[in-house]
Amino acid sequence: MQIFNREAVFSDETKQFVNPYDPQPNDIVEFKVRTKKGTDCSVYLCFSGIFEVYPMVRTSSDDVFDYYTAKVPMLEDPVRYYYNFVVNGENYYYNKRGLWENLVEHYNFRIVPGLKTPDWAKGAIMYQIFVDRFYNGDPTNDVKSQEYAYLGITPKALPWGQDITVGDFCNFYGGDLQGVIDKLDYLKSLGVEVIYLNPIFVSPSSHKYDTQDYDYVDPHFGVIKVDEGETLKFEQVNNKFATKYISRVTSKENLEASNALFAQLVEKAHEKGLKVILDGVFNHCGSFNKWMDMPGFYKNSGEPIGAYHSAESPYKDYFVWYEDNWPNNTAYDGWWQNSNHPKLNFEGSEKLYNYILEVGKKWVSPPYNADGWRLDVAADLGQSWDMNHQFWQDFNKAVKTANPNAIILAEHYGDPSYWLNGKEWDTIMNYDAFMEPISWFLTGVSKHSDVSRHYLKGDAGAFEGAMRHHMSLLNIHALQAAMNQLSNHDHSRFLTRTNGNTGRLHHVGARAAETGINKNIFMLAVVFQMTWPGAPTIYYGDEAGLAGWTDPDDRRPFPWDNEDIILTNLHKALANMRGNYPMLRHGSVEFLYNAREFISYGRWDENTQLAVAINSSNKPMEVTLPVWKLNMSGGLMQEIIVTANGGFKQEDKFVEVINGEVKLIVGAESTVVLGSKV
Repeated sequence: MQIFNREAVFSDETKQFVNPYDPQPNDIVEFKVRTKKGTDCSVYLCFSGIFEVYPMVRTSSDDVFDYYTAKVPMLEDPVRYYYNFVVNGENYYYNKRGLWENLVEHYNFRIVPGLKTPDWAKGAIMYQIFVDRFYNGDPTNDVKSQEYAYLGITPKALPWGQDITVGDFCNFYGGDLQGVIDKLDYLKSLGVEVIYLNPIFVSPSSHKYDTQDYDYVDPHFGVIKVDEGETLKFEQVNNKFATKYISRVTSKENLEASNALFAQLVEKAHEKGLKVILDGVFNHCGSFNKWMDMPGFYKNSGEPIGAYHSAESPYKDYFVWYEDNWPNNTAYDGWWQNSNHPKLNFEGSEKLYNYILEVGKKWVSPPYNADGWRLDVAADLGQSWDMNHQFWQDFNKAVKTANPNAIILAEHYGDPSYWLNGKEWDTIMNYDAFMEPISWFLTGVSKHSDVSRHYLKGDAGAFEGAMRHHMSLLNIHALQAAMNQLSNHDHSRFLTRTNGNTGRLHHVGARAAETGINKNIFMLAVVFQMTWPGAPTIYYGDEAGLAGWTDPDDRRPFPWDNEDIILTNLHKALANMRGNYPMLRHGSVEFLYNAREFISYGRWDENTQLAVAINSSNKPMEVTLPVWKLNMSGGLMQEIIVTANGGFKQEDKFVEVINGEVKLIVGAESTVVLGSKV
C-alpha cells in the first residue's frame, strides 16, 4: 500500500489553479489540483449544491508534483466546489480547510462568475491618513480655539505633537489636504500606491464621522478664503460660537474652493501613480447636519427647518422617530444610541436613498475622480437585512457606472461572504483574517488593548486555524484586495500592543502606551503584513514608530523630524521587495512549518518563490523548512531581508535547497525572508 503524502495536496482560487480565475458566465474554466509526483489516485472535481462531479485527468508533472485538471463551463450563479481524492480505496476531501477524511462544506472554494474587483487594488500598498493629524500644509485654514460650540465643548487648537486628551473629538492640530499634497513625494518614496483618507466632508469634529454636509469638503481641511465673523466676541450665549463656525464653513466660496483643492489633490496623486479612496459614512450623519439640525445652526440660513425642530420638516422621514413630541424631540434612533449620530432611515425616504447614491457617484466622477469608497459600518446600514443588501447593490451599480475602476471596500466584522457576491462590496477591512489573529499571536492582547489572552501568544496552531477559517470566507478577489492593517483610527497602535499590557488613555495615560514596547516584535508584524495575501495598509505614523492606546490615543500627530528611521526604511525595503516579487500580489500561500512561537509560510507562482520564517520567541530556533511545497527541489534561495536586534539587513547571502528543504537558524524575535532568484 502506497503512502499518501497529504501535505503535497494543494489548490486554491488563484490564477495558478483556476484559469480564468475571474470568469464570465458561460466561460470554460480549467481547474487544477496537485499531488505528490507518482501518487496513484483518482481525483474528482465536485460542485456542491448542483451535485455535479467531474473526473480529473493528470495532464502534467514536474520534479515534485503531478497536476490534475478538469474543464467546466460556468453558469451565471456563484458556485462552490471541492476536490475528492480516492487513494488506497479511501476518500479524502480537499477545500479551504485542507485535506480531511470528512467534508465540511462551509470551507468549499467559491467562484462568482462576472465578479470583477479592480486589479490596481490587489496587493497594493495602502496608506491610511487621519487628516487632522498627518501634516499641516496650510495654517490659514486651522480651526481657532473657541471658534464654535460643539456638544457643549469649544474646540482647541493644539500645538503639533501635544498629547492627545480624552475629549479629543474637538481638539485640532491643523492637518489638512494641502498637507497631504505636500507629502505625496514622501508617500511615493515609502512605496505607497493607494491613499485612504478618513472623512473629509464638513463636520464640527476632528474625526468627521458625524457628517454635516456630504457635498463639500470641510474648509478647515480645504480652503478658507472668506473668514467672516472675525470680530465676533467669544461669548457662549445661544449660538454665538455656532454663528462664527457657520460663517466660515458654509461660505459658498470656501466650500467650492475646498472641493477644488480635493480635486487638485487627486489629480496630483494620479500624476504620481497614486489612487485616492474616500471614507463614506452613510449609516448615520451628524446631529448638526441640516437634515436634523439639533443645535439650530441652519434656522436662519434659508434652509428648510431641520427635523429636530418640526414635524413638518421635509427631512423628517430621513430619520426614525420613536415619539411625536416636537419641538423638543430627542426620541430618534441614533447609531448605538448615540444622539450625535442619528441613523439614516433609508426605508422611510426614497429621496434620502437616491441622494446618497448621487453622493457615491459624485466623488468618483469628474472633476473629483476619487478611486473608490471605504464604507463605515457598512453592515449596519438601514433598518433591515433586505434594505442593506438592496442599497449596496444600488450603490455598487451607481458608483461602478460612474467609475468602472472604482473600489468599494467595507468596514466589517464577522462573516462578509453575504456581501461579497460581485454586486455589493468588492472587499473589506480585514480584521478577522488579519489584524486579530496576528495581534493575538505576536502580542497576546486584543486590537483595542482591552483584553489579554496570553495563552494565545505564540500559539501557532490557533493562529493558523484562525487564518484558515476566516480567509475561507473571502473569495480570492476580495482576499487579494483586503485591507490588511496592524493599526488604524479605531484600535490601539500595534507598537503599543507589543508591550503585552491592557489599558486606555483615560486609565493609564499616554506614556504607558510607550512603556515596554518591543520594536523587534513590531518588525515581525510588518514583515508578515508585507508578505501575506492582501493589500498591506499602513496607518499613518506606524512606519515612524508612533505608539498609542485605542481611540483617541491612536490619533497622535505624525512625528515629523522625529521618525524612527529604521522602521521607515524597513517599510521602504519591504515595499521594494514587493516590486521585485509581484507574486506577492497574486500568488498562492501555504504554511510550511509551525511550532510554539514560530510560523513559516511560502508565497509562490509559476516563476518565483518566497519563504518567510517568523520567530517570536526570545531564543534562536534551528528549523527545517519544506520548501518543496513551493515547488523547489534544489537550487539556492537568497536571504532578502532579516530583521533582528532592533534593525534589519539586506544581504546577498544564499542558502542551499537540499532535497526540497532549507535549514535555517532564525534568531530570537527575528524574521528571515528567503526568495528564489528573480
